[in-house]
Amino acid sequence: MPQRIDALESWLAEVLGHPDIRLTTASADASFRRYFRVHAGGQTWIAMDAPPDREDCGPFIKVARLLFSMGLNVPEILQEERQAGFLLLSDLGERLYLDVLEEGTVERLYGDAMAALAVIQACGPCNGQIPEYDRRLLMDEMGLFRDWLLGRHLGIKPDRQTAAMLEGTFERLADNALEQPRVFVHRDYHSRNLMVTGANNPGILDFQDAVTGPVTYDLVSLLRDCYIEWPRARIEDWVLGYHELALESGILRSEQEDESRFLRWFDLMGVQRHLKASGIFARLNHRDGKPGYLKDIPRTLGYILDVAERYPELAELRELVSSRVVPGLDAGSRQGGA
Repeated sequence: MPQRIDALESWLAEVLGHPDIRLTTASADASFRRYFRVHAGGQTWIAMDAPPDREDCGPFIKVARLLFSMGLNVPEILQEERQAGFLLLSDLGERLYLDVLEEGTVERLYGDAMAALAVIQACGPCNGQIPEYDRRLLMDEMGLFRDWLLGRHLGIKPDRQTAAMLEGTFERLADNALEQPRVFVHRDYHSRNLMVTGANNPGILDFQDAVTGPVTYDLVSLLRDCYIEWPRARIEDWVLGYHELALESGILRSEQEDESRFLRWFDLMGVQRHLKASGIFARLNHRDGKPGYLKDIPRTLGYILDVAERYPELAELRELVSSRVVPGLDAGSRQGGA
């Protein structure tokens, strides 16, 4: 879209007062938004290009200002041209959590991320300022697994019994989400949206889809990340550490001290999220021409298999994934490599 680039460069030159603007690609996320690093006068900024016919930048602006007001390290909105879909933002740097997470850094980086998450959950508004993560949205998300991964990607059409099993499983997972305390949910709080920064770590990105929802959702996004994996025992230690922090911060009440119930909330919330994510990865390939996410599906399904092994009510889902979905992915990979 060279016309949009030309328009963006003209707008940036005007608002920055620099005639010589140079743009480099900063990132392209899983939507129609694009981000460019703006170089001018020895400084850098980030420009967002959100085509108005495809993306509404209003939610980004609203949530950015909410999080900024809490003292969190999110991009500051410096200039906006909403009619064109352009924003000028402060630059949080180039060091993604995903690029630097390793044995020697993970405790510090996750400690910072969980501390920031506690601020989000303790201070974030839950009074109608952002949408509700309601049953319909939870169910629609899980339907992406059925429609895009099973149907479109693998050509699996569930029979009546399998369809009923999926619907019943989706309902149970939605029940688990809806019984949890409601907090401000970032909704994509993971290693590709967290930046390593010198002060007030982490930098937090991609928050425009925030909702009011389950207390364990963002914790699952962080600790059972679709892009990097840690041993289950270690994850559970982090979960219980966050449970204690949430009690100390007032996010959870004294009657919610039961660690086993919090772990169950976390586990089942993860299955809901990973059903959604695996469907989204398939949709990104088929609808949006972004095949790079297909490689993350096996890890994402692996979380489902691991959790389902410990919960009898998920036995039939586990059987479906292990006997039909994973073999279908393996067969597709062999064909794709032939």
